[in-house]
Amino acid sequence: MSRRTSDLEIGGRRLSVSNLEKVMYPQTGFTKSDVIEYYIEIAYVLLPHLKDRPLTLKRYPDGVEGFFFYEKQCPAHRPEWVRTQRVESQNEEGEVNYCLAADVPTLVWVANLASLELHTFLHRARALTRPTAVAFDLDPGPPSDILDCCRVALWLREALAGLGLEGYPKTSGSKGLQVYIPLNTPTTYGRTKEFAHSVAQFLESAHPDLVITRMEKARRRGKVFIDWSQNDDHKTTVCVYSLRARPAPTVSTPVTWKEVESAVRRKKPLSFTADQVLKRVAANGDLFAPVVLQKQKLPNPKKR
Repeated sequence: MSRRTSDLEIGGRRLSVSNLEKVMYPQTGFTKSDVIEYYIEIAYVLLPHLKDRPLTLKRYPDGVEGFFFYEKQCPAHRPEWVRTQRVESQNEEGEVNYCLAADVPTLVWVANLASLELHTFLHRARALTRPTAVAFDLDPGPPSDILDCCRVALWLREALAGLGLEGYPKTSGSKGLQVYIPLNTPTTYGRTKEFAHSVAQFLESAHPDLVITRMEKARRRGKVFIDWSQNDDHKTTVCVYSLRARPAPTVSTPVTWKEVESAVRRKKPLSFTADQVLKRVAANGDLFAPVVLQKQKLPNPKKR
């Protein structure tokens, strides 16, 4: 297979990109060149969500139908201008030197590694123990689907409103839905994880036929698992606007609550591909911007 390289100048940097004609999504013909082009075009709304966040790469060298691997250590062959952050690992590997995607050239370099998916922490590099948001990952157990996730998300919105909090939904780009509560105020993972667990348990008690909070997969059939455990300093979640390794180049996409309500009412699943997302952003801007900008505080545990 051809390994032809081309020089690309972007953002004042010159870098080599290779195998641009390689098809990464065989069912749609979406190539590596298309992947790079998507990340260039979406960068202006994506980069604020990547800023200063240690990045785990999910690489698909032979496309979505081939093998993949997660890469935490920023590759040693990286350009000198790629910023990194050393983090003490809980495993035997010692320190992990994560990539930081600070600019468009870094984003292009990452895409050229066939890292289709970008996975980030809920904290920033300058405050590794301080999450900036609470995340609820709604994962459907077949035969439940994303429409069931939408129903649960609406119950979650109601519960959060009762606590004086706003949440913002996005598709996972895969099977489920995620709801983020922006904080951007001092807190700890201990507090955010306990809060997420208690809210998830409340919804489970109110809607036991559809909601489950326990992780055993055997119990999750036909239910929506609210994964509260993502609120942890060693766990990552797919970043908003990241491509996903599905048959088509779907994207983790911010949606409005009206769209979530409409999906349930019309029984029309929420799913968006790269070209659709670019059009949505051009029309609506960054629907997920409040997750970076809005300041909220978790309620006192006694008041919950």
